[in-house]
Amino acid sequence: MRPVRTAFAGALLGTLLLAGCGQGGDTTTASAPTTAAPTAPAASSGGFPVTIEAGNGKVTISKKPQRIVSLSATHTETLFAIGAGPQVIAVDDQSNHPPEAPRTNLSGFKPNVEAIVAQKPDLVIVSDDLDKVVAELGKVNVPVLLQPAATQLDEAYEEIAELGAATGNQAKADEVVSGMKAAIGKLAAQAPKDKQLTYYHELDTTPYAATSKTFIGQIYGLFGLTNIADKAPDAAGGYPKLSAEFVAQADPDLIFLADVKCCQQSKDTLAKRPGWQNLSAIKNDQVVQLDDDIASRWGPRVVDLAEAIGAAVSKAGTS
Repeated sequence: MRPVRTAFAGALLGTLLLAGCGQGGDTTTASAPTTAAPTAPAASSGGFPVTIEAGNGKVTISKKPQRIVSLSATHTETLFAIGAGPQVIAVDDQSNHPPEAPRTNLSGFKPNVEAIVAQKPDLVIVSDDLDKVVAELGKVNVPVLLQPAATQLDEAYEEIAELGAATGNQAKADEVVSGMKAAIGKLAAQAPKDKQLTYYHELDTTPYAATSKTFIGQIYGLFGLTNIADKAPDAAGGYPKLSAEFVAQADPDLIFLADVKCCQQSKDTLAKRPGWQNLSAIKNDQVVQLDDDIASRWGPRVVDLAEAIGAAVSKAGTS
């Protein structure tokens, strides 16, 4: 049995991106504390049945699913990474990676139960229980796994392993997790930490930021960076709305933009904001344009995010 997940803190990362820029990754609305751990499968062909303790309680999957519907962009990425791609018959309209994912007009933000059922799924995977989709699908005997947004790396690893167990791809899932741990650990170890660099991670042009207590903030923490958003007046929720004056006064060494695709932000657009043209990150060319999707999801491509952060830290550390 895998370690029990800690309480889900429920910050609005994906929702903020959706509302602020007209685009989002996964929704991450607040949820009650949950645990998640696949129990030891009963002895049977292919390791099924298997029971997963997910966000919606214990879910027993009687046989290897062959018609999976994913309403979570993060979990779509995970399913394909662990070898479950051939079992996925439909994904939501935000699932844009990998390109071969069978993207539809299904929505994870406004789930349509009739449209989901029309796909004849034997497993539906969601990251939010919006519009009580879990219970509604339960009424028509469709198994649903609710795997909420991870609040720390261990939870992300755990969810990947759980999806492996749920889909009959446990060995590949464990391989993916091991690879992620090794890659992120190596990147963090290689990053210079002696300069005590500060940073600002922008979610959208409001601007909303993410503190060190969030999933994204913990990734930055691996690289020894200090988050300016931690000192924001309303930082307790994890995603404070900052003023232009606050950022200007903090003058971060590095700025990471997660609103590039949605809002076309860059070093040049930042320089046009009142009081920002003389920020150290702008003058020293230390503004990093991230991929919005990678920066808002907690699946296997977290390694790509770590690579971008590591490269930026190394560049700043040698300048």
